[in-house]
Amino acid sequence: MLRMNPSIRQTALHTIELEARSVAGLAAFIDEGFDRALAAIHGSGGRLVVSGIGKSAIVAQKIVSTLNSTGTPSLFMHAADAIHGDLGMVQRDDIVMIISKSGESPEVKVLVPLIKNFGNTLIGMVGSTRCFLAQQSDFVLNTTVSQEACPNNLAPTSSTTAQMVMGDVLAVCLMHLNGFTGEDFARFHPGGNLGKRLYLRVGDLITANGRPAVSREATLPNVIMEITAKRLGMTAVLDEHGALSGIITDGDLRRMLEKTTDLGSVTAKDILTPGPKTVAPGALAVEALDTLRKHDISQLVVMDGDNYLGVLHIHDLVREGIV
Repeated sequence: MLRMNPSIRQTALHTIELEARSVAGLAAFIDEGFDRALAAIHGSGGRLVVSGIGKSAIVAQKIVSTLNSTGTPSLFMHAADAIHGDLGMVQRDDIVMIISKSGESPEVKVLVPLIKNFGNTLIGMVGSTRCFLAQQSDFVLNTTVSQEACPNNLAPTSSTTAQMVMGDVLAVCLMHLNGFTGEDFARFHPGGNLGKRLYLRVGDLITANGRPAVSREATLPNVIMEITAKRLGMTAVLDEHGALSGIITDGDLRRMLEKTTDLGSVTAKDILTPGPKTVAPGALAVEALDTLRKHDISQLVVMDGDNYLGVLHIHDLVREGIV
């Protein structure tokens, strides 16, 4: 195994310290200027078009992705491409935000007057409030850092981290202002395991399962056959009216065998466990998972009021990637 050079480890720790310091320094820049920029974005009837050049362009793409997924319609426009036709994506009511550490890049200096001529509100996310971009912007988001984490103080490191965090700050504040909920998030993230955690419900998971059930008078062989046939590790026990009396699990059978050898007289009512943990079909799958973990169990009885619908097993959640 490669042994870590102590000086390299110190470099790693120093890099983290410098970038953390840059992020913490942003707190001083959450001021009236930030408030006005945020209010302008929130009150806009259009979209937020985010632009940049170099590493700032990559940050801009991430910020746009975060904003779109949290309810603020946004577009990415590369600063170099903007002056070669992509300005056509900017509509009348859009706000344009340009991200640049120096605020003096040639592409930015060409782009800014064009945006101003269009009459769009311009926000500058800058690393210096004295730069060209800051002076020309309607609102300024200050992301100044004292030092890059790069040993030569050149490569964008601390500065791009600060830009990324300021973008997250905007997105989260806009979520609060827009009343963006978990249900809204689910609508925008229907795919993958994240989407499933947000929209998949218990009723969706049990449709392929059997509905194990025996009567209170069922014999032990019948109980065992029902548990085996439905392959859920349990069966519900229903009374003569179809109401749930309790459940019998594999564990209940093992404990019964430890207590008696007279198996011929055993019926379901003798070994059932009353008052099992239940869940409604409309409950989110992730909520059912919390219940299973809280009580350290593998199954939940699915009940629609007094109507027994079936069983949710931990394996159903594993299969869908919820666990």
